[in-house]
Amino acid sequence: MARTMKENLKDRPLKLTFPEIELARQLFGEHNVHLQRIADALAVRINTRGDTVSIDGDPIAAALAGNTLEQLYGLIQKGYPVYPNDIDYAVRVLSADDRAQLKDIFLDTVYITAKKRAITPKSPTQKAYIDAMRRCDIVFGIGPAGTGKTYLAMAMAVAALQKGTVSRIILTRPAVEAGEALGFLPGDLTEKVDPYLRPLYDALHDMMRFEKVSSLMQRGVIEVAPIAFMRGRTLNDAFIILDEAQNTTSEQMKMFLTRLGYNSQAVVTGDITQIDLPAAKSSGLIEASQILQKINDIEFIFFSHTDVVRHRLVQDIIRAYEQKEKSPAPGSAM
Repeated sequence: MARTMKENLKDRPLKLTFPEIELARQLFGEHNVHLQRIADALAVRINTRGDTVSIDGDPIAAALAGNTLEQLYGLIQKGYPVYPNDIDYAVRVLSADDRAQLKDIFLDTVYITAKKRAITPKSPTQKAYIDAMRRCDIVFGIGPAGTGKTYLAMAMAVAALQKGTVSRIILTRPAVEAGEALGFLPGDLTEKVDPYLRPLYDALHDMMRFEKVSSLMQRGVIEVAPIAFMRGRTLNDAFIILDEAQNTTSEQMKMFLTRLGYNSQAVVTGDITQIDLPAAKSSGLIEASQILQKINDIEFIFFSHTDVVRHRLVQDIIRAYEQKEKSPAPGSAM
């Protein structure tokens, strides 16, 4: 293990030693790109000599950089492959809570894709979301785009199917732009609804080989359909995901939630800041979040811009829009 930071608190610069050279190289990244990423994020200077890292700058930022490096080193020792984006996630998690343990988050493998890539949570909220899905029959994941709500739910669904705890996966979305009256669109029914369901297909194909997905869909093991197709059904022995739920009406949300059958689990995801319903229609997701909070075995997980796992600019974009919504309009009374 690296020499602990407590031994270095009075040193300037802060020095850490990572004795396993091959692991240290993985930690530092090619041409020290990982170290530079941490240095840029925390406004510190990081230099290396052999297996020793020296960190110079604001003491608090230097301690945070050291904590990040030591915990990432511990992940690598456990066989976790650290990618550049993991550096960003680690800095973000530890900046919010320097007592957080990355191993408790990053090492919680949900599913291993066909390309042998492990899907794991990348933030405490994502970890809470995964734990909620393991514990509860109905889980709501509410928050901005890019926070992994749908992707992690899909990973849990595929893992449940693979383990045999459910016999099918049902994925549904509202086709709100067409009002679910799709007749005026060209093509057959599949061609009409496919554009609205494409993100669900994309997530599936990211986890499973194309041929496998096609085979399971042909056999009805995986079903992708607009929410209107759920009416009148009882969904037994299934993992059901309702995506883009902010665009369901109150009636659609009630209909969907009452489809849940024996040995089934439902995950509802949505972003209440991106509602596309007509002004006269209220969002079923907002209503559900207001009236279902006290029911046992239903859990709500709320994500924020700090949980974004897309390009680093997405987090900044979401934060900018949030600040705009909180600020009074120009010329308005204070």
